[in-house]
Amino acid sequence: MTSDDTALTMPKAELHLHIEGALEPELAFELARRNGVTLPYADVADLRRRYDFADLQSFLDLYYTGMSVLCTARDFTDLADSYLTRASRQGVRHAEIFFDPQAHTTRGVPMTTIIDGLEAALSTSEQRFGISTRLIACFLRDHGPEAAKATFDELLPHSHRLTGVGLDSAELGYPPRDFETVFARARDAGLRLVAHAGEEGPPEYIWQTLDVLGVERVDHGVRAVEEDALLRRLADDRMPLTVCPISNVRLRCVDTLDVHPLPRLVAAGLSTSINSDDPTYFGGYVGDNFHAVQQHLGFDDAALRQFAANSFQASFLDQPGRDRLLGELDPT
Repeated sequence: MTSDDTALTMPKAELHLHIEGALEPELAFELARRNGVTLPYADVADLRRRYDFADLQSFLDLYYTGMSVLCTARDFTDLADSYLTRASRQGVRHAEIFFDPQAHTTRGVPMTTIIDGLEAALSTSEQRFGISTRLIACFLRDHGPEAAKATFDELLPHSHRLTGVGLDSAELGYPPRDFETVFARARDAGLRLVAHAGEEGPPEYIWQTLDVLGVERVDHGVRAVEEDALLRRLADDRMPLTVCPISNVRLRCVDTLDVHPLPRLVAAGLSTSINSDDPTYFGGYVGDNFHAVQQHLGFDDAALRQFAANSFQASFLDQPGRDRLLGELDPT
Protein backbone atom coordinates (compact mmCIF):
# COMPACT_ATOMS: atom_id res chain seq x y z
CA MET A 1 0.00 0.00 0.00
CA THR A 2 1.36 3.40 -0.96
CA SER A 3 1.53 6.29 1.46
CA ASP A 4 -1.31 8.01 -0.43
CA ASP A 5 -3.51 4.93 0.03
CA THR A 6 -2.62 4.85 3.74
CA ALA A 7 -3.75 8.43 4.23
CA LEU A 8 -7.07 7.80 2.55
CA THR A 9 -7.99 4.43 4.00
CA MET A 10 -6.38 4.38 7.46
CA PRO A 11 -9.04 3.70 10.15
CA LYS A 12 -10.07 7.01 11.68
CA ALA A 13 -12.86 8.84 13.46
CA GLU A 14 -14.39 12.03 12.17
CA LEU A 15 -15.31 14.40 15.00
CA HIS A 16 -15.98 17.63 13.10
CA LEU A 17 -18.48 17.08 10.30
CA HIS A 18 -21.55 19.18 9.58
CA ILE A 19 -24.00 16.87 7.86
CA GLU A 20 -25.50 19.78 5.92
CA GLY A 21 -21.98 20.44 4.59
CA ALA A 22 -22.01 17.00 2.93
CA LEU A 23 -24.87 17.94 0.61
CA GLU A 24 -23.45 17.13 -2.82
CA PRO A 25 -24.75 19.28 -5.69
CA GLU A 26 -26.26 16.29 -7.47
CA LEU A 27 -28.27 15.39 -4.37
CA ALA A 28 -29.24 19.04 -3.83
CA PHE A 29 -30.83 19.20 -7.28
CA GLU A 30 -32.47 15.81 -6.82
CA LEU A 31 -34.07 16.94 -3.55
CA ALA A 32 -35.05 20.28 -5.09
CA ARG A 33 -36.98 18.44 -7.82
CA ARG A 34 -38.55 16.11 -5.25
CA ASN A 35 -39.73 18.98 -3.06
CA GLY A 36 -40.58 21.58 -5.69
CA VAL A 37 -37.81 23.92 -4.55
CA THR A 38 -36.15 26.26 -7.05
CA LEU A 39 -32.43 26.71 -6.44
CA PRO A 40 -30.80 29.96 -7.67
CA TYR A 41 -28.27 28.03 -9.79
CA ALA A 42 -28.51 26.90 -13.40
CA ASP A 43 -27.23 23.39 -12.80
CA VAL A 44 -24.75 21.25 -10.86
CA ALA A 45 -21.75 22.79 -12.61
CA ASP A 46 -22.97 26.31 -11.87
CA LEU A 47 -23.37 25.46 -8.19
CA ARG A 48 -19.90 23.94 -7.98
CA ARG A 49 -18.42 27.10 -9.50
CA ARG A 50 -19.77 29.04 -6.51
CA TYR A 51 -17.48 27.14 -4.11
CA ASP A 52 -14.92 29.96 -4.03
CA PHE A 53 -15.25 31.73 -0.70
CA ALA A 54 -13.83 35.02 0.54
CA ASP A 55 -14.45 34.19 4.21
CA LEU A 56 -16.68 32.23 6.57
CA GLN A 57 -19.73 34.39 5.95
CA SER A 58 -19.59 34.02 2.17
CA PHE A 59 -19.59 30.27 2.66
CA LEU A 60 -22.48 30.40 5.13
CA ASP A 61 -24.62 32.36 2.67
CA LEU A 62 -24.33 29.53 0.11
CA TYR A 63 -24.57 26.85 2.79
CA TYR A 64 -27.92 28.04 4.12
CA THR A 65 -29.33 28.46 0.60
CA GLY A 66 -28.50 24.83 -0.12
CA MET A 67 -30.33 23.67 2.99
CA SER A 68 -33.64 24.86 1.54
CA VAL A 69 -33.99 21.51 -0.26
CA LEU A 70 -34.05 19.56 3.04
CA CYS A 71 -37.76 19.31 3.84
CA THR A 72 -38.73 15.76 4.81
CA ALA A 73 -37.34 12.99 6.98
CA ARG A 74 -36.43 11.10 3.80
CA ASP A 75 -34.29 14.05 2.67
CA PHE A 76 -32.25 13.96 5.88
CA THR A 77 -31.90 10.18 5.58
CA ASP A 78 -30.63 10.46 2.01
CA LEU A 79 -28.19 13.19 3.07
CA ALA A 80 -26.75 11.08 5.89
CA ASP A 81 -26.48 8.03 3.64
CA SER A 82 -24.63 10.10 1.04
CA TYR A 83 -22.06 11.16 3.63
CA LEU A 84 -21.67 7.67 5.09
CA THR A 85 -21.11 6.16 1.65
CA ARG A 86 -18.22 8.52 0.95
CA ALA A 87 -16.79 8.40 4.46
CA SER A 88 -16.67 4.61 4.42
CA ARG A 89 -14.36 4.77 1.41
CA GLN A 90 -11.96 7.02 3.33
CA GLY A 91 -11.42 4.88 6.40
CA VAL A 92 -14.00 6.43 8.72
CA ARG A 93 -14.96 3.92 11.42
CA HIS A 94 -16.72 6.32 13.78
CA ALA A 95 -18.40 9.68 13.08
CA GLU A 96 -19.76 12.25 15.50
CA ILE A 97 -22.05 14.22 13.26
CA PHE A 98 -23.12 17.83 13.76
CA PHE A 99 -26.48 19.13 12.59
CA ASP A 100 -27.95 22.65 12.75
CA PRO A 101 -31.57 22.35 13.94
CA GLN A 102 -32.24 26.11 13.84
CA ALA A 103 -31.40 26.25 10.13
CA HIS A 104 -34.35 23.91 9.56
CA THR A 105 -36.89 24.73 12.26
CA THR A 106 -36.81 28.40 11.22
CA ARG A 107 -37.94 27.18 7.78
CA GLY A 108 -40.84 25.28 9.30
CA VAL A 109 -39.23 21.83 9.38
CA PRO A 110 -40.21 20.14 12.68
CA MET A 111 -37.44 19.00 15.03
CA THR A 112 -38.84 15.47 14.97
CA THR A 113 -38.58 15.36 11.18
CA ILE A 114 -34.89 16.31 11.29
CA ILE A 115 -33.89 13.84 13.97
CA ASP A 116 -36.09 11.01 12.70
CA GLY A 117 -34.58 11.39 9.24
CA LEU A 118 -30.98 11.41 10.45
CA GLU A 119 -31.56 8.58 12.89
CA ALA A 120 -33.09 6.39 10.18
CA ALA A 121 -29.68 6.39 8.49
CA LEU A 122 -27.44 6.47 11.55
CA SER A 123 -29.21 3.69 13.46
CA THR A 124 -27.98 1.13 10.91
CA SER A 125 -24.75 2.82 9.84
CA GLU A 126 -22.53 0.31 11.60
CA GLN A 127 -24.17 -2.66 9.91
CA ARG A 128 -24.31 -1.06 6.46
CA PHE A 129 -21.12 1.01 6.38
CA GLY A 130 -18.99 -0.19 9.27
CA ILE A 131 -19.28 3.25 10.87
CA SER A 132 -20.55 3.82 14.39
CA THR A 133 -22.15 7.23 14.84
CA ARG A 134 -23.18 9.83 17.39
CA LEU A 135 -25.35 12.92 16.84
CA ILE A 136 -24.49 16.43 18.11
CA ALA A 137 -26.93 19.34 17.79
CA CYS A 138 -25.24 22.71 17.26
CA PHE A 139 -26.58 26.13 18.17
CA LEU A 140 -26.17 28.87 15.57
CA ARG A 141 -24.26 31.50 17.49
CA ASP A 142 -25.32 34.34 15.19
CA HIS A 143 -28.96 33.65 16.14
CA GLY A 144 -28.07 34.60 19.71
CA PRO A 145 -28.37 32.97 23.14
CA GLU A 146 -32.14 33.36 23.53
CA ALA A 147 -32.76 31.46 20.31
CA ALA A 148 -30.31 28.80 21.50
CA LYS A 149 -32.29 28.43 24.74
CA ALA A 150 -35.53 28.04 22.79
CA THR A 151 -33.91 25.46 20.53
CA PHE A 152 -32.66 23.53 23.54
CA ASP A 153 -36.24 23.41 24.84
CA GLU A 154 -37.21 21.77 21.53
CA LEU A 155 -34.25 19.38 21.71
CA LEU A 156 -34.80 18.30 25.30
CA PRO A 157 -37.51 15.71 24.54
CA HIS A 158 -35.05 14.14 22.09
CA SER A 159 -32.01 14.31 24.37
CA HIS A 160 -31.83 10.50 24.60
CA ARG A 161 -31.18 10.46 20.85
CA LEU A 162 -28.32 12.96 21.10
CA THR A 163 -24.78 12.64 22.42
CA GLY A 164 -24.04 16.33 22.82
CA VAL A 165 -24.46 19.93 21.81
CA GLY A 166 -22.12 22.30 20.03
CA LEU A 167 -21.79 25.92 18.92
CA ASP A 168 -21.11 26.89 15.31
CA SER A 169 -21.83 29.34 12.46
CA ALA A 170 -20.47 32.92 12.20
CA GLU A 171 -17.89 33.33 14.95
CA LEU A 172 -16.77 36.97 14.99
CA GLY A 173 -18.86 39.09 17.32
CA TYR A 174 -20.54 36.13 19.01
CA PRO A 175 -18.39 35.18 22.01
CA PRO A 176 -18.90 31.78 23.64
CA ARG A 177 -19.65 33.34 27.02
CA ASP A 178 -23.03 34.47 25.68
CA PHE A 179 -24.09 30.82 25.65
CA GLU A 180 -23.08 29.92 29.20
CA THR A 181 -26.64 29.31 30.41
CA VAL A 182 -27.72 26.98 27.60
CA PHE A 183 -24.49 24.99 27.85
CA ALA A 184 -25.02 24.60 31.60
CA ARG A 185 -28.51 23.27 30.93
CA ALA A 186 -27.14 20.80 28.38
CA ARG A 187 -24.52 19.61 30.87
CA ASP A 188 -27.22 19.12 33.50
CA ALA A 189 -29.17 17.05 30.98
CA GLY A 190 -26.19 14.70 30.62
CA LEU A 191 -25.09 15.88 27.18
CA ARG A 192 -21.46 16.26 26.11
CA LEU A 193 -20.18 19.72 25.19
CA VAL A 194 -18.14 20.96 22.23
CA ALA A 195 -17.84 24.38 20.58
CA HIS A 196 -16.25 26.09 17.58
CA ALA A 197 -13.65 28.63 18.65
CA GLY A 198 -10.46 30.12 17.29
CA GLU A 199 -11.32 29.63 13.62
CA GLU A 200 -11.88 33.27 12.66
CA GLY A 201 -12.46 34.39 16.23
CA PRO A 202 -9.60 35.39 18.56
CA PRO A 203 -7.79 33.19 21.09
CA GLU A 204 -9.96 34.73 23.81
CA TYR A 205 -12.88 32.75 22.42
CA ILE A 206 -10.95 29.54 23.04
CA TRP A 207 -10.33 30.56 26.66
CA GLN A 208 -14.07 31.18 27.02
CA THR A 209 -15.00 27.75 25.67
CA LEU A 210 -12.73 26.23 28.32
CA ASP A 211 -13.50 28.40 31.33
CA VAL A 212 -17.08 29.53 30.72
CA LEU A 213 -18.70 26.78 28.65
CA GLY A 214 -16.62 23.91 30.04
CA VAL A 215 -16.30 22.07 26.73
CA GLU A 216 -14.72 18.67 26.30
CA ARG A 217 -13.41 19.39 22.79
CA VAL A 218 -12.57 22.58 20.91
CA ASP A 219 -13.61 22.59 17.26
CA HIS A 220 -10.95 24.27 15.08
CA GLY A 221 -8.85 26.11 17.70
CA VAL A 222 -6.08 26.93 15.24
CA ARG A 223 -5.62 30.49 16.52
CA ALA A 224 -4.34 29.03 19.79
CA VAL A 225 -0.89 29.29 18.21
CA GLU A 226 -1.05 33.05 18.85
CA GLU A 227 -0.75 32.64 22.64
CA ASP A 228 1.87 30.47 24.35
CA ALA A 229 -0.12 30.41 27.59
CA LEU A 230 -3.14 29.05 25.76
CA LEU A 231 -1.06 26.38 24.06
CA ARG A 232 0.26 25.30 27.46
CA ARG A 233 -3.25 25.18 28.89
CA LEU A 234 -4.57 23.07 26.03
CA ALA A 235 -1.59 20.72 26.23
CA ASP A 236 -1.75 20.38 30.03
CA ASP A 237 -5.48 19.63 29.89
CA ARG A 238 -5.08 17.25 26.94
CA MET A 239 -7.93 19.20 25.40
CA PRO A 240 -8.66 17.78 21.94
CA LEU A 241 -8.75 20.12 18.95
CA THR A 242 -10.73 18.98 15.90
CA VAL A 243 -8.71 20.63 13.15
CA CYS A 244 -10.04 21.01 9.58
CA PRO A 245 -7.04 21.90 7.37
CA ILE A 246 -8.63 22.19 3.92
CA SER A 247 -11.53 24.16 5.39
CA ASN A 248 -9.15 26.64 7.00
CA VAL A 249 -7.59 27.37 3.61
CA ARG A 250 -10.85 27.52 1.68
CA LEU A 251 -12.32 30.00 4.19
CA ARG A 252 -9.14 32.14 4.10
CA CYS A 253 -8.30 31.56 7.77
CA VAL A 254 -4.93 30.29 6.54
CA ASP A 255 -3.30 31.50 3.34
CA THR A 256 -2.11 28.13 2.05
CA LEU A 257 -1.92 24.62 3.40
CA ASP A 258 1.87 24.81 3.42
CA VAL A 259 1.74 27.40 6.22
CA HIS A 260 -1.06 25.79 8.22
CA PRO A 261 -0.39 25.94 12.01
CA LEU A 262 -1.04 22.22 12.50
CA PRO A 263 2.69 21.37 12.88
CA ARG A 264 3.01 24.04 15.60
CA LEU A 265 0.01 22.63 17.44
CA VAL A 266 1.54 19.16 17.30
CA ALA A 267 4.96 20.44 18.39
CA ALA A 268 3.31 22.13 21.39
CA GLY A 269 2.00 18.76 22.53
CA LEU A 270 -1.69 19.28 21.73
CA SER A 271 -4.10 16.44 21.00
CA THR A 272 -5.17 17.18 17.43
CA SER A 273 -7.34 15.25 15.01
CA ILE A 274 -7.95 15.87 11.31
CA ASN A 275 -11.47 16.37 10.00
CA SER A 276 -13.34 17.61 6.93
CA ASP A 277 -15.84 20.17 8.36
CA ASP A 278 -18.06 20.69 5.26
CA PRO A 279 -16.52 18.34 2.70
CA THR A 280 -18.74 19.11 -0.29
CA TYR A 281 -18.08 22.83 -0.15
CA PHE A 282 -14.37 22.61 0.67
CA GLY A 283 -13.39 19.90 -1.78
CA GLY A 284 -12.24 17.12 0.52
CA TYR A 285 -13.58 14.41 2.80
CA VAL A 286 -11.55 13.40 5.83
CA GLY A 287 -9.20 11.03 4.00
CA ASP A 288 -8.48 13.80 1.51
CA ASN A 289 -7.51 16.03 4.45
CA PHE A 290 -5.13 13.34 5.73
CA HIS A 291 -3.59 13.12 2.28
CA ALA A 292 -3.31 16.91 2.00
CA VAL A 293 -1.46 17.40 5.29
CA GLN A 294 0.93 14.63 4.37
CA GLN A 295 1.66 16.18 0.98
CA HIS A 296 1.89 19.81 2.10
CA LEU A 297 3.10 19.60 5.69
CA GLY A 298 5.37 16.56 5.52
CA PHE A 299 3.66 14.34 8.10
CA ASP A 300 4.75 10.73 7.70
CA ASP A 301 2.56 7.65 8.10
CA ALA A 302 3.41 7.38 11.80
CA ALA A 303 2.17 10.94 12.34
CA LEU A 304 -1.02 10.15 10.44
CA ARG A 305 -1.58 7.13 12.67
CA GLN A 306 -1.20 9.41 15.68
CA PHE A 307 -3.83 11.78 14.30
CA ALA A 308 -6.12 8.80 13.80
CA ALA A 309 -5.41 7.49 17.31
CA ASN A 310 -6.15 10.96 18.71
CA SER A 311 -9.50 10.93 16.91
CA PHE A 312 -10.51 7.67 18.57
CA GLN A 313 -9.28 8.81 21.98
CA ALA A 314 -11.14 12.13 21.73
CA SER A 315 -14.41 10.50 20.66
CA PHE A 316 -17.42 10.12 22.93
CA LEU A 317 -17.33 6.35 22.62
CA ASP A 318 -16.91 4.37 25.81
CA GLN A 319 -13.43 3.02 26.53
CA PRO A 320 -14.10 -0.49 25.12
CA GLY A 321 -15.31 1.13 21.90
CA ARG A 322 -12.23 3.32 21.69
CA ASP A 323 -9.96 0.37 22.42
CA ARG A 324 -11.60 -1.70 19.70
CA LEU A 325 -11.02 0.96 17.07
CA LEU A 326 -7.47 1.64 18.25
CA GLY A 327 -6.85 -2.08 17.77
CA GLU A 328 -7.98 -1.77 14.15
CA LEU A 329 -5.54 1.09 13.64
CA ASP A 330 -2.59 -0.91 14.98
CA PRO A 331 -3.58 -4.59 15.14
CA THR A 332 -0.09 -5.58 16.25
